[in-house]
Amino acid sequence: MIADLRTYVVRPTLQLLNPEIAYTESSVELVMRTGAQETQFNYLDQLGPGEGPGFGFWQMEKFTHDDLWATFLNSRPALAAKVRLTMAPWPVGAEQLHTNVAYGAAMCRVRYYRAPEHVPAIDDIAGMANFWKLRYNAGGRGTVAEFIANAALVRV
Repeated sequence: MIADLRTYVVRPTLQLLNPEIAYTESSVELVMRTGAQETQFNYLDQLGPGEGPGFGFWQMEKFTHDDLWATFLNSRPALAAKVRLTMAPWPVGAEQLHTNVAYGAAMCRVRYYRAPEHVPAIDDIAGMANFWKLRYNAGGRGTVAEFIANAALVRV
């Protein structure tokens, strides 16, 4: 299932965002490793149906989702249009992170793209772990060591 997720969802979704967000295999692996860390691709809600705070395989919180749209995507119409291509007509807003894996992958990538740092090299798992902690899980309970261990779930 994880290989299929990379091949049929994450890679094509990130390719869709190109050239607004340059496509790289490193970005594919960062999104895959983030999902492995956040949920091990085993659940879609952190606390139970509709309870959040983290939604989808990538455990994005509603506040983060809404902030990305309000303060980042809405001022980048070309990128916003590409992200909208991944959306389904229902459900609306952050709730779609539960049901739409392509949208979740796109929003995960957008969140990292907003950071000033570049995506670490594909073979730099420690660099990706530190990038995740700084830009995706700052203040969260996850650790760099957990990220590194969970990266083995999605080994290239």
